[in-house]
Amino acid sequence: MRKKVLSIFLAAALFAASLTGCGNSGGSTQSATSAASETEYKFGKIDIPALDGSLCGAPIYIAYEKGFFAEEGIDANLTAADFETRKIGLNNGNVPFVNGDFQFFSSAEQGIDMKVIGGMHYGCIKLVVRNDSDLPASTTDPSSLKGLKIGVDEVGGTTFQVASVWLEENGVSAKQEKGEVTFLPYSDGNLELEALYNGDIDVAAIWDPLGDIAEASGKAKVLVDISKDEPFAGRYCCFYYASTKVLNENPEEIKALYNAVLKAQKWINENPEEALDIIVKGNYSEVEDKEIAKTLIADYEYETPETSGSHDVKGDVLYFAEELKNIGYLEGNPQEFTDKLYQEVK
Repeated sequence: MRKKVLSIFLAAALFAASLTGCGNSGGSTQSATSAASETEYKFGKIDIPALDGSLCGAPIYIAYEKGFFAEEGIDANLTAADFETRKIGLNNGNVPFVNGDFQFFSSAEQGIDMKVIGGMHYGCIKLVVRNDSDLPASTTDPSSLKGLKIGVDEVGGTTFQVASVWLEENGVSAKQEKGEVTFLPYSDGNLELEALYNGDIDVAAIWDPLGDIAEASGKAKVLVDISKDEPFAGRYCCFYYASTKVLNENPEEIKALYNAVLKAQKWINENPEEALDIIVKGNYSEVEDKEIAKTLIADYEYETPETSGSHDVKGDVLYFAEELKNIGYLEGNPQEFTDKLYQEVK
């Protein structure tokens, strides 16, 4: 009898432990799982490479945490992946949907089969200089910009391309063979800022929020904010990309993914402080100063379901295609390239 009672007790204990284990699975997974527990996933499990630490990637984090993916019938699994993995995944259909900037454009021209299906937000990169710098944001004397040493995350990367566009717009060649400026790569943004403070570089082209943190410290000032300064003002720099293969075979899945992030973007615009709390709690992005982060999120002006279609996303794609053509990062006709790359999701 005691053995029978003991067996029943152990079975009950094991069952309770299994429930506790699910509840303690941790952080963002717990909230997304509970939000989706009563949802039938029409599209099944979908891996979304989004864990890159960027603040501007907030819509995907929020769509996951607030259950917007689940509402659209998607069992979302957020993963980390480098640029090469993302573009190869888009090409073969293993990655149906990502957010990204115009760095993807050259890969699209080289044959990676992807489409821009919508805009995401205004700029998330700044060019900063030391506080004692007299360097102008624009000038009628291009010679004053020649000889600059500019820090970037990588030669050929997005911050490099932003700095190059700014130089070309001000009459200075960004082509390295011309030797009018020097680009120095720093894989760590904080090291890039130290190089700026030490005088090793004249300009730091850097991702948010580091430029704003540098300005708040009193050590630097913003030279160009691509969310509001020319030649980037009023243009989305980041977009949503879809695998052409998945778009052709299952357009409803791509539409569901896009709908989920649009809902998240509207929610972020209406609840910026709560969105930041979720991002911090989930360790999605390092946020040292919530006031700076809140300002940045407001400056991004994420597209919403109500504003979707009112912004000329295709025009933004064309603009950056033309600029990348000018600095040698695209070879073909920008209009033909844009017509092929952009596809509105209806």
